[in-house]
Amino acid sequence: MDKINDHFYNGLSSNNKPIAELLLDRDLFAAVPQHWHVIITDIKGSTLAVSNGMHQTVNMIATGSITIVLNLAYKNNITIPFFFGGDGATFILPDSLLNDVLEALGTYKQNTQTNFNLDLRVGHVTVDKIYQEGYALAISKALITPLFSIPILIGNGLAFAEELVKGTDYLYQQQQQHEVEPDLTGMQCRWDKISPPENAQEIVTLLVLATVSENQRTTFSKVLSLLDEIYGPSAERQPISVKKLRFNTTFDRLSMEMKARVGKLKFVEYIKKWLINLYGYIYFRTESGKYYLNRLVEMSDTLVIDGRINTVISGTLAQRTSLIKELDTLEASEEIIYGIYVSGESVMSCYVRDLVDEHIHFVDGSEGGYTKAAGVLKEKIRKKLSTLH
Repeated sequence: MDKINDHFYNGLSSNNKPIAELLLDRDLFAAVPQHWHVIITDIKGSTLAVSNGMHQTVNMIATGSITIVLNLAYKNNITIPFFFGGDGATFILPDSLLNDVLEALGTYKQNTQTNFNLDLRVGHVTVDKIYQEGYALAISKALITPLFSIPILIGNGLAFAEELVKGTDYLYQQQQQHEVEPDLTGMQCRWDKISPPENAQEIVTLLVLATVSENQRTTFSKVLSLLDEIYGPSAERQPISVKKLRFNTTFDRLSMEMKARVGKLKFVEYIKKWLINLYGYIYFRTESGKYYLNRLVEMSDTLVIDGRINTVISGTLAQRTSLIKELDTLEASEEIIYGIYVSGESVMSCYVRDLVDEHIHFVDGSEGGYTKAAGVLKEKIRKKLSTLH
């Protein structure tokens, strides 16, 4: 039973329907097992950190938490759903992984505090608790390319878990410092800020909440259909293009990555990483390297649906004007609340298990796009709540 339970997510079929259509088909969603767990990482005070110019550090720390959890899941031959959020991540995982994941993230939290003076919160809520309180978690799997699928989660369960984690009762407190370093193998933050593709002018980071959680499927389908109509299909609004990728091998970038990885800067390790980066310039000119770069674009995580829509897209001012007009109409009719942030570039951090097909790339708007858009969203919610009192 435990083995079957462990492989719940892996056993879900990958659906190649357009996501706007997939959302409307209830039969393609399954309830998350009640014996699974929700783990949430996020940086406390990320808005201030981003304002102080630390947006790339914030993204890197979030990517590090994903790397740690995925490496543990991979060693146990378990596939889990996870959601990148710019300043943190959310994971849904079985009981068999829970203790190892919490312990590894606890050590990572200590490294983050020591080396970057940033407080990485690690929260844990059981799915059973979410269900007992009357909240829902239904999940499906969308096939984006033949090698890349993403989880699509509907329900208000993760929002409830996030509220619990903001208190102290559901925060993980590691009892002692462990000598074992968290496994950050595969984490890479080597790319410079990325300009929009040739036919685009800007990067838009968009967050959308459905005001009535029971209407998430139809509301999100409507919003994704709007994006398709205004910006074209996902490939046409992709913020990453091979032509605009630029390697960043500065000392600051490498030292930042290494501090997250080993807790301190080791000169020999730094030289090793610098030489690997130097090889990258040559590798990306080979046929294998060009294949990797094309796959990188296809396997960029630019759409997250975790009870809300989180997406990073590229386009023109005219397209954004049209989008905002439509979103404002939906907001005026109280179907959605949205937050948006516009920047001139995107940023990307990566998890690379191998250079062929085992890699995923996390995209955010530059200057902390997700964090800034979340700030706009929170302010709208605050104002909405204040008018009700």
